[in-house]
Amino acid sequence: MVIAASLLAAAASAQTTWLDRLDESLSVQSANGFFRSDLSGLLDLEGYFIDQRPPGLIYGNQDLFNPRLSLFLDTRIGPHVYSLVQARFDRGFDPGNHRGGRAGLDEYLLRYTPFADARLNLQAGRFATVVGNWVKRHDSWNNPFINAPVPYENVTILTDHAAPASPTQFLNRRSVPDRKEIWLSTIWGPSYATGASVFGSIERFDYAAEIKNSSLSSRHHAWNPVHVGWSDPTVSARLGYRPGAAWNAGASFSYGTYFLPEARTSLPSGKRLSDFNQITFGCDLSYAWRHWQFWGEIFATRFQVPNVGDADTAAYYLEAKYKLSPRVFTSFRWNQQFFGKVNDGRGGEQTWDHDLWRIETALGYRFDRHLQGKLQYSYSHQQGAFQQGEQLVAAQVTLKF
Repeated sequence: MVIAASLLAAAASAQTTWLDRLDESLSVQSANGFFRSDLSGLLDLEGYFIDQRPPGLIYGNQDLFNPRLSLFLDTRIGPHVYSLVQARFDRGFDPGNHRGGRAGLDEYLLRYTPFADARLNLQAGRFATVVGNWVKRHDSWNNPFINAPVPYENVTILTDHAAPASPTQFLNRRSVPDRKEIWLSTIWGPSYATGASVFGSIERFDYAAEIKNSSLSSRHHAWNPVHVGWSDPTVSARLGYRPGAAWNAGASFSYGTYFLPEARTSLPSGKRLSDFNQITFGCDLSYAWRHWQFWGEIFATRFQVPNVGDADTAAYYLEAKYKLSPRVFTSFRWNQQFFGKVNDGRGGEQTWDHDLWRIETALGYRFDRHLQGKLQYSYSHQQGAFQQGEQLVAAQVTLKF
C-alpha cells in the first residue's frame, strides 16, 4: 500500500496544476469586496499497519485504510464578521470508528471582531479548544505526523457514562484492552465541543477563554449540543506570551465535569455530576530556528472519580521538525504519560493505569502546494501485562485545494 500510495502521489503531482485554477473558482465575492466566501478542502488517504491492538484513537484490530474528505467554508462579511463550517466524510472522526462511513459537520462557528485589530474576538459555535498549541496545527497538512501526541489520544481506564461501583472494579479495567468507545483520554484530539469563547492579542500577549458543553476529555459524541447540553459546562483558558518572533509560550487551565448526563443514576447518593470534575493545568512552548521547529506541551490532570477518589495523571511530548530541503522534512516526537496512585479498597494504593512512553519519527515530502505525503513509524511501551499497540507504521497522502 505504501508503494501504491507513493506512485499515486507522484502521478497526482503532475496533475495538480488544474487545482490552481480550481482554487480561483471556489470563491464568491461581491463587487465591492464586502462579502467573500471561500470553499477549500483536504483529501487524505491513510493506511495504518498494526501488529496487534492499535494504539491511541485508532479503532479495530487489523490493518486499516482510512480515506477522509474535509471541506471548509470560510465566509467574511465586512471587516468584523467571520464564519467557518467544516464538513467531513470519513470512516469515523477517529480512524476506523465508523468503518461503514459517516458524514457530518465537525465544526461551525460565528466570530465577531469589533475593532480593526486583533485585540478582541467573540466567537460562538462548535470549534476546537483554546488549550495548548497542538490544536492550532492538528490538520493533516500542518501536522508533521499522521496521529496526535499522547496527551491528545492515549485512552485511559476512565469512562464518562457510569461511575465505578468500587475501587476494585475501577482498577480491574487495567487488565483488559482499551474500550475506546466509552473510555477517555486526557484531551480527545482537537476537542470540538460546543460553546462560546473570547480571545485576542495585545502586543506580545495572547489570551483566550471558552465555556463549552463538555470537558477536554469528552468523546466526540458529547460535543454535539443535542446529546449534551450546558447544565454542567467546562471552562478553559490559555494565556500566551511571545518574547520574540521565534518563541511562543503559554499556560492553560480547564475545569468541568467529565461525566455524561446518563451517569447520574450511578453516582453515590446525594452527589451530582458537578461534584466530579476534570481539572487540568498545562504549559506549552514552541520555537523556530532556521530549518528547525520545536514544540512541547505538558499537562497535569486530576479526575475526581466517584467511589475511588482523585485520579492524577501527567502527560507530555517533545516534538521537532527539520526541513532537509524546501520539499522534504523529517520529524521526531517523544511522548510519556504517568499515572498516580488511588485507594485500592483493601487498605493500600495502586497506580490507576499503566505508565506509557512512545517514540515516533516521520518523513514527509511536499510535492507542491497542493500535494503532500508522509510515512511514520511509532513504537510504544506500557508498564502492564500486555501492550496496547506496540508498533505502528502509517502512510498518508494529502491533497489540498
